[in-house]
Amino acid sequence: MFNKILIANRGEIACRVMKTAKKMGIATVAIYSDADKHALHVQMADEAIHIGPPPANQSYIVIDKVMEAIKASGAEAVHPGYGFLSENSKFAEALEAAGVAFVGPPVGAIEAMGDKITSKKIAQDAQVSTVPGYMGLIEDADDAVKISNQIGYPVMIKASAGGGGKGMRIAWNDEEAREGFQSSKNEAANSFGDDRIFIEKFVTQPRHIEIQVLCDAHGNGIYLGERECSIQRRNQKVVEEAPSPFLDPETRKAMGEQAVALAKAVGYASAGTVEFIVDGEKNFYFLEMNTRLQVEHPVTELITGVDLVEQMIRVAAGESLSITQDDVKLTGWAIENRLYAEDPYRGFLPSIGRLTRYRPPQETAAGPLLVNGKWQGDAPEGATAVRNDTGVYEGGEISMYYDPMIAKLCTWAPTRAQAIEAMRIALDSFEVEGIGHNLPFLSAVMDHPKFISGDMTTAFIAEEYPEGFEGVTLPEDELRRVAASAAAMHRVAEIRRARVSGRMDNHERRVATDWVVAVQGESFPVHIDADHDGSTVTFADGEVLRVASDWTPGDQLAVLDVNGSPLVLKVGKITQGFRLRTRGADLAVKVRSPRQAELAALMPEKVAPDTSKLLLCPMPGLIVKVNVEVGQEVQEGQALCTVEAMKMENILRAEKKGVVAKINAAAGDSLAVDDVIMEF
Repeated sequence: MFNKILIANRGEIACRVMKTAKKMGIATVAIYSDADKHALHVQMADEAIHIGPPPANQSYIVIDKVMEAIKASGAEAVHPGYGFLSENSKFAEALEAAGVAFVGPPVGAIEAMGDKITSKKIAQDAQVSTVPGYMGLIEDADDAVKISNQIGYPVMIKASAGGGGKGMRIAWNDEEAREGFQSSKNEAANSFGDDRIFIEKFVTQPRHIEIQVLCDAHGNGIYLGERECSIQRRNQKVVEEAPSPFLDPETRKAMGEQAVALAKAVGYASAGTVEFIVDGEKNFYFLEMNTRLQVEHPVTELITGVDLVEQMIRVAAGESLSITQDDVKLTGWAIENRLYAEDPYRGFLPSIGRLTRYRPPQETAAGPLLVNGKWQGDAPEGATAVRNDTGVYEGGEISMYYDPMIAKLCTWAPTRAQAIEAMRIALDSFEVEGIGHNLPFLSAVMDHPKFISGDMTTAFIAEEYPEGFEGVTLPEDELRRVAASAAAMHRVAEIRRARVSGRMDNHERRVATDWVVAVQGESFPVHIDADHDGSTVTFADGEVLRVASDWTPGDQLAVLDVNGSPLVLKVGKITQGFRLRTRGADLAVKVRSPRQAELAALMPEKVAPDTSKLLLCPMPGLIVKVNVEVGQEVQEGQALCTVEAMKMENILRAEKKGVVAKINAAAGDSLAVDDVIMEF
């Protein structure tokens, strides 16, 4: 076994690999750019080596710099994580030439399956059903439009070396094909150093289901079930689960066996993933093979008890698989939510800055189920697990140079319904402040009827949130639980205020029992009877809710029990009440005396300023191109400018017809969020 491994990556995946390496007694080496000098993966490693400036194409994906770090550290093996150089055959060749083990598949398998164009040809030769498309290289935008018309719109424009949603665009007409080709080409060059593009038919109403395979260099290969990855945004997965709520055992077996056969056909040896599109009739079509560890691998680990990183290291060291197909048992259900530094209220645009507060929920194991890496028997009743794979910490910065993922929050439980409920509580308990993030959106998905039913496709987000995410409106029963909790918490705060020292003589402040709670446009008069164990809150219509909690004023997280059911609230203080966040809702809750409520009803509402004639920068980023000039008339949907952030190009378009009156920014300018780009 290796004595020292270098992790050629950063962020959460570097931290994840280090955890397993340390468990195996293997020393770890981190590499870092200027932007990552104080990163968590650098702190976790036994040693760390600087490799260059912040942009990945000047540091993390420069093979010569990584090779220098390997030589300096004396590492015997390299784990590439995902992204960056993980599917780069030239990197694998360089390692082989240097006599350093690559914790991944052989060079030939990377070349055959890592390239989407080649892998599709191999799949076709192996009689695997594939999605219609053009497998050759596309020269320019005109060629892209011609091919798109031959295939028939809609089409998917994809980077051949792509991954993680980078370099991918859906085009529904010639103009979008032209724009999409250029943007995909630019993103592919910046992210992967390879700007080759191909085009395939975009299959509507598909489910994205992938099979995890594990092979060694001795001809053994197994599959470890499937992952459902249908909930995606901009072709990037947001929620994953294992197993899929859609597959039956027969389809699972057929997909698994086909995936293993495909892996063996190219001499695959390591962990890898074969991705399929599955239609409503359970027909499946080979999409691509990822010759690396997937972002969403934790859900497979949680239902199988197999540490995939450990298996990759053992295979790279020449060991045979210790697990056979008969040993693979899928136990319980696991769900993963990807926490991104993206503001859902601003169209999920990237958000950068310092994490002023970062408190993940406490990680817990599923009790006696997992023994020596294998599940033992049935799950004890009520057993759940929470896992959080992360690469950040409180006080750290989210950089504009890399992928915006902050963490991967996973839950496991014996059933899907229990795993979803565990995830709801875990999301409500996750405290993140200082940046925009998608926690509210993830909470909304966990409560969405279509997700709960398991009846979703890759079009879920586009169909269910066509106008973007505008927050959550809580149903009446949940709203009353929040109102009762706010009243009970307000009473606790009032008691503290009543006991303040330095009061006027002969004056005693009494804590009232009648209050009016205003939340989400509704008003709830309540009466509180309190005792040592909690508060009994009675509504005007006679409904009674019992609230118990050890919350004290100043706590930013309240864990309550309302009528025997848990309720977790993120708490902020505002005038006459609280800012409470739960289940994706962000609520300004006012708790007033009956007289205060009567007067508040007479107050005029503050009107937001009119920004309809301004184009505001939706995120911190770099202006790549300005498409219009002063005095020009623009039409609805017309491209105005392009802003680049987090390796993604975003084209800003006109919301309505108008005339450009002033332009405040030019190509090359760095802008902050809400900076005025142009006026109309």
